[in-house]
Amino acid sequence: METIFETKRLAVRKFREKDARPLYENHMDEEVRTWFPNECYADEAEALDAIRFYTDCVDNGHLPFVLAVELKETGELIGDTGISEVDGHPEETEIGYCVGEKYRGKGYASELLEAISGFVVSRFGIRKIYGRVVHGNGASARVLEKSGYRFVKEEFGAEDDPYGNGMLVYLKES
Repeated sequence: METIFETKRLAVRKFREKDARPLYENHMDEEVRTWFPNECYADEAEALDAIRFYTDCVDNGHLPFVLAVELKETGELIGDTGISEVDGHPEETEIGYCVGEKYRGKGYASELLEAISGFVVSRFGIRKIYGRVVHGNGASARVLEKSGYRFVKEEFGAEDDPYGNGMLVYLKES
C-alpha cells in the first residue's frame, strides 16, 4: 500500500491508479465545487492524469507532494492532502486538504491537518506552513485554527481565488 504516515484513524499514502474514480467523485461534491471550483477534475481521466503526476512527484521527492487519504478501518479513499512550495520561498509551504462529503463532521480533517503539518516538518524540514481559505469558507478556517494555525492576513488578487473575494491566510510555525 505504501503508507507515508498514519493517524489514529487514517492512512496517508501514495495514490494508486484505481483511486481515479473516488478522487474524481470527492472533488465533484457540491461543497468542494463551491470552495475549489478550479481544482475539480473534468472527468475520471483527468483525475487519473493528476494521480500520475502526483505519484511521480512523490517518487522523486519533490513538491507538490499530494497524497491519498484513506480510512484505516475500511481502506476507503476519503480525500487527499498535499503541500506545495510558496512561490519564491522554498523554505515555506502551503498545505491543502479535501475530505469527501460523507466523511465530514467526524474530525478527520483536523486529524489529517495535524498529521500532515508534522510530516512537512519531519520530511522536508520546512517550519513555515501556510493554509489559505477562500473568504467565506468558515469550516476550513475553523479546522486550521483548531490545528494551531493562526490568521495572519487577507490576500486579494490571488490567481487561485475563484471569486475575487479574497483569501484568508493562516500560518503555523514549528
